[in-house]
Amino acid sequence: MIQIFAEYWRPFLYSDGMRASGLVVTLWLLTASIVLSFCAAVPLACARVSRNRWLSTPVRIYTYVFRGTPLYVQLLLLYTGMYSLEFMRTQSLLEAFFRSGVNCAILAFALNTCAYTTEIFAGAIRAIPHGEVEAEAARAYGMSTFTMYRRVILPSALRRALPLYSNEVILMLHATTVAFTATVPDILKVARDANSATYQSFESFGIAALLYVAISFALVAAFRRAERHWLAYLRPAGAARLARHA
Repeated sequence: MIQIFAEYWRPFLYSDGMRASGLVVTLWLLTASIVLSFCAAVPLACARVSRNRWLSTPVRIYTYVFRGTPLYVQLLLLYTGMYSLEFMRTQSLLEAFFRSGVNCAILAFALNTCAYTTEIFAGAIRAIPHGEVEAEAARAYGMSTFTMYRRVILPSALRRALPLYSNEVILMLHATTVAFTATVPDILKVARDANSATYQSFESFGIAALLYVAISFALVAAFRRAERHWLAYLRPAGAARLARHA
C-alpha cells in the first residue's frame, strides 16, 4: 500500500494547474450537488406540504421518480442518453453542457439528493408542533404565509432535519463513486487506474476507502457540532448546560 501511495499520491491528493486530484474532484462533486440540492429542496419542501394540489402533486411525482430509480441509471440517462437525442445536438449550449462528464454527474447527483432532501425537509415541516408555530397568532400579528415560513416554520424545520440530513450528505458522498461512469477522475477513478496498472486491488481500493472514511468522519464531526449548537433548545436544561461546559 505504501508503494502504491508513493506512486499515486499526486493523482489522489495533489492538484496542479493542469489537473485536479481525485480528492478535490470528489469534494467538488459533493459540495456542488449538496449546495444545488439544498437551494432547490427548501422551496420544493414547502410546495410538497402545500394543500394546493397544483403545487404538491408535481413535487410528489418528482420525488417518487428520482427516489424510485437508481442513481447509476439517472447518470447514464444524462451522460449518454441526453446527448444521443437529436435536438440536444442542435443546441450549442445544451451540447456543451452535456458533453462534460462533470456537469452530468453534478446534475444527476443534485437531482437525486434533492428528491430525498425535499422529503426530509417536508417531513420536518409536518413534524413541527402546532403550538410552536401558532399559525393563527402569526397571522393575527400580520405575518403573511411567506413571512411565517421564513421566520418561524423553516428555521425550526431545518434544525429538526439536521440528523436525517447529515445521513443524506454521507450517503451522497458514497454515491459520488458512480461518477467514474462519466469518466470523472474522482477518488475511485484514480483507484481503478492504480489497480489496472499494478493489479494490487486491495492496496489500490484500500487507499480510496481510507480517504472516504476520513471525509465521512470530518462530515460527521461537523454535523454533530451543528446539532449541538442548533438543537440545544430541544434538550433538557441540565443537559444543555453540561454541553456548554463540555
